[in-house]
Amino acid sequence: MLNDPRSHGLWEKTAAEPPVTSPLAGAVSADVVIVGGGYTGLSSALHLAEAGSEVVLLEAKEIGFGGAGRNVGLINAGMWVMPDDLPGVLGPLHGERLLELLGNAPKLVMELIDRHGIACELERNGTLHCAVGAEGLKEIEERAAQWSARGAPVTLLNAAETARRIGSDAYTGSLLDLRAGTLQPLAYARGLAHAAVKAAVTIHTSSPVTATERSGSRWTVKTAKGQVSADWIIVATDAYSTGPFEQVRNEQVYLPYFNFATVPLGHNLRQSILPGREGAWDTKDILSSFRMDQAGRLVFGSVGALRNTGLAVHKGWAKRALKRLFPMIGDVEFECEWYGQIGMTDNALPRFHKFAPGLIGFSGYNGRGIAPGTVFGRTLAEHILGRLSEADLPLPLTSPTEPSFRALRELWYEAGAQVAHFADARF
Repeated sequence: MLNDPRSHGLWEKTAAEPPVTSPLAGAVSADVVIVGGGYTGLSSALHLAEAGSEVVLLEAKEIGFGGAGRNVGLINAGMWVMPDDLPGVLGPLHGERLLELLGNAPKLVMELIDRHGIACELERNGTLHCAVGAEGLKEIEERAAQWSARGAPVTLLNAAETARRIGSDAYTGSLLDLRAGTLQPLAYARGLAHAAVKAAVTIHTSSPVTATERSGSRWTVKTAKGQVSADWIIVATDAYSTGPFEQVRNEQVYLPYFNFATVPLGHNLRQSILPGREGAWDTKDILSSFRMDQAGRLVFGSVGALRNTGLAVHKGWAKRALKRLFPMIGDVEFECEWYGQIGMTDNALPRFHKFAPGLIGFSGYNGRGIAPGTVFGRTLAEHILGRLSEADLPLPLTSPTEPSFRALRELWYEAGAQVAHFADARF
């Protein structure tokens, strides 16, 4: 995509082809028009079409172009915010609803993969949140206690068991979450697109929306060469929003995140590094993540953008960090490198917006797009189908608001990550 190997990296290299699509041309009509071809938009489209709705999905670039095709591929439950803090931020009603919905969200992802036969390298062995030092251990102990009190299948692992599962003694412990797993993120998005097309969704790529108009109870969504008339518009563009829905992007601060993928590791290394295929990330402020793909490539990432001086700084750091984590790996060779932008909201929680009657969307996934995007897509479909009232949604209605010093904070995150990785000879 973009004729740039650093936009989607390994995922574009190894994903199956998307369904054949074309730009919108002429005037068409539907029950619902969805703007955005990521997890939220595709999940909404699929669930609406399976219930009998006529759906047109418009994607400005290609399926999975935004965060759906660039991320690490961890199917996480919940959000970054501690479970017990959610009711305090959102209120007890929405806080508890969101916890229940997102706690079960990985299950929906796996059910869709099974039901539609999506080939996306699904691993169901959970994730490991790895503690760095005493403070990191304290954090995951508290997170484990809070999720365990809610009946979640999480287990606190000691340093020895963590080392056995990861292949490194760098961590003081870890939190194993058996609800979670990993997948090939672009392959999952393309698989959802194939399922949606099979359910009679019409998908148009290379069709950025230029304007929207409302006449009576119907909306008209315009592109350069066509338009769609519908009762509902779902805005599913999230942090990559442009055009009429740029306000969704503007309420989020970009946090750049990169990934490097090694060449496939030999058999002995695969048996010692993440032998159970869990996805992993650590508790550092500038965190690191790592997981295996099915070919035995180790995918390693952290905060930062692979552009300008950042490319050399972050690549050098990644090689040092991997060699320190896994001394047996030797000198690391990277097969692919890519990066994207994570949209961060002020409270690290997603948002529900009703921009106008019949014009709605969820956004602000804060780096956890796979499971939340999928389950929020279904939630939007259920709302439009009349199965969930607005009062029953998992998030309160809010209006987009731009955070203070957004542009300055984005520059700081990108530059700060370079400084930290340049200075950190450890990991």
